[in-house]
Amino acid sequence: MHDLKLITIFQSILIILLLCIVVFLLLRGKPENVPASLEATDPPSPTEAETTAATEASPFYRTTGEKILLEEGGYGEIWLPVLADVPACSHDPEQTVNRNGLNYYIEDGKITSVVGVDVSAHQKEIDWQTVKAAGVGFAMIRCGFRGYGSGELAIDPYFDANVQGAMAAGLDVGVYFYSQAITPQEAVEEAEMTLALVGDYPLTYPIVYDWETVSTDTARTDGMAVDTLTDCTIAFCETIKAAGFTPMVYQNKRTTLLKLELPALTDYDFWLAEYNDAATYYYDYRMWQYCSDGHIPGIAGDVDINICYQPYGETS
Repeated sequence: MHDLKLITIFQSILIILLLCIVVFLLLRGKPENVPASLEATDPPSPTEAETTAATEASPFYRTTGEKILLEEGGYGEIWLPVLADVPACSHDPEQTVNRNGLNYYIEDGKITSVVGVDVSAHQKEIDWQTVKAAGVGFAMIRCGFRGYGSGELAIDPYFDANVQGAMAAGLDVGVYFYSQAITPQEAVEEAEMTLALVGDYPLTYPIVYDWETVSTDTARTDGMAVDTLTDCTIAFCETIKAAGFTPMVYQNKRTTLLKLELPALTDYDFWLAEYNDAATYYYDYRMWQYCSDGHIPGIAGDVDINICYQPYGETS
C-alpha cells in the first residue's frame, strides 16, 4: 500500500514536469514584442510605384502612349498602333489659338500661320477683295471633279473666275481635284485634266488630290481596297510632281487612318480635314481644314476655313 502511494506521487510529479517543459518550449519559440502588423499571414499590399513599375514591365500591356484612339460605332473606343516610319505631328496643337472665328498658330508670341479658304461652284460668285481684307491669305480652288455615279469628268464652272479673282486680290492660290477614281489610270487622267486646267496660272500653293467617300448615296468608290486607294493617290501625286508642281493629299482623320497605307505617302504634304476645336490627328499635316460652316466677308453662305502652319506662298 505504501509503494502504491509513492508510484502515484511520482507519476504526478512527472506529469507536472512534462507540462512545464511543454510550456517552456512554447514560450521560447515565440518572438517577444512582435508588432501585431507583422503577425498577419497575408503579404503586404504593393505600393502605387511598385504597381506602376510592374505594369510597365509587363509584356502584355504597355502604357507608353504609342497608340491612336478612335470612336467606331458600336465598338466605342478603338485603338491603332502608331506607325514608326510615318512622321508625327511637327507642331504643338496647344499653340493654335482661335481669334474671332479664325485659327492662328503662335510661336514666340508671333503668328506664323496663314488663314485660308477652299471654294468651289457651291460658293458661286465671290468678292475676293473683301475676302482678302478679312484676313484670308490663301485660297484652295476646285478645278474639277469626277461624278461618283457616272464616273464622268467635269470642270468646275467657277474655276477660272475664282483663280483670277483670288490672284488679282493678292491671295496665294492652290488647286484641288475632287476624285472618285477607282484605278490608278483614272487618277492619272484626273491629274492630267488638272494640269491642263491650271495651264500657266502661277500657283504658289499645292495641287491637291481630294478623294472622298460618299455617305449619302451609292458610289462607284464604295468598298475601295486600301492598296487601290493608295495606288490612286500616288499616281495622281506623281503625275503632278513630274509637271513641276507640289502635290498634296487631302483627307479626313478616319479615312486616312483606316483606308490609306500611310508609309507609302510620306513624300507628300498632307491637308487634314477634322472639324474640332483642336486637331487630334497623330501624324504630321501642313494644313488643317477645321470647319465647313465658317463665314468670311465676301463669300455668301458657309465656307471651309483652313490654317496653313508652314506657308507656301510669297504673299502669305
